Amino acid sequence: MENAITIKDLCKSYGRNRGVSNISFDVKEGDIFAFLGPNGAGKSTTIRSLMGFIFPDSGEIKVLGLDFQKQRNLMLKEIGYMPSEAMFYPNMTVEETIRFAGRMRGMNCSAEAKKLCSRLGLDTSKKIRELSLGNRKKVSVVCAMQHRPKLFVFDEPTSGLDPLMQTEFFSLIKEYVNDGATCFLSTHVLSEVKNHCRNVAIMKEGKLIKTDSVKHLTEGAAKKITVVRDGELQSYLYKGDLNDFYKELQGHDIKDLTVEDPPLEDIFMHYYES
Repeated sequence: MENAITIKDLCKSYGRNRGVSNISFDVKEGDIFAFLGPNGAGKSTTIRSLMGFIFPDSGEIKVLGLDFQKQRNLMLKEIGYMPSEAMFYPNMTVEETIRFAGRMRGMNCSAEAKKLCSRLGLDTSKKIRELSLGNRKKVSVVCAMQHRPKLFVFDEPTSGLDPLMQTEFFSLIKEYVNDGATCFLSTHVLSEVKNHCRNVAIMKEGKLIKTDSVKHLTEGAAKKITVVRDGELQSYLYKGDLNDFYKELQGHDIKDLTVEDPPLEDIFMHYYES
């Protein structure tokens, strides 16, 4: 399987402000790949470098086998990009905005756009300035998807969408991925990672601290222990062998004991805080 994205030794400095340092990871074709990290971790810098909006100080980026500096125009034709906050002309209607986005690509995307608007329940007759945040997000989704790109790059795509539309959004993503697309997704919603993503990269303070499959991270995580021992309630994550833990309990007055998988938030917060 080929790489949809290859980032090798990416560095970008903003002087005293943090950028990114020696970032390297691959995203395989057909993947739904999560890109995680707290605010200021370097996610936006990486995405902007990937899209060619800024130029890194050093490193290599290839998207769909294309060099992002030398073949940027060819690369962008195959990407559906959705920023966290998309800006549109406020006096244009939804229909005009979506059609304009298609024309900018030199394409007639009307059939796909009509399908997407129907799926998302989007009223195309309204002007952009009349829309709620959630409906402006829907417009952004349609503009990113209507040309059926080979690669989606999404930055916080579901913020502002209600739960029903969030579900529909990921249903659409999976349909496109099943047809051969790849999805690169920056999100703070960890339940989305667990429910929809296959692999993950975790950023912290401008550095890449972990890449792994979501399945491996969740299956190999520490256990959440809740125990009433010697009259005290204790709750913590335990990373060791549970047999050793049970031996540690010998000689203590145990009134209650629960061993369970920790919430996904606890798993990832371990990387954020360590």
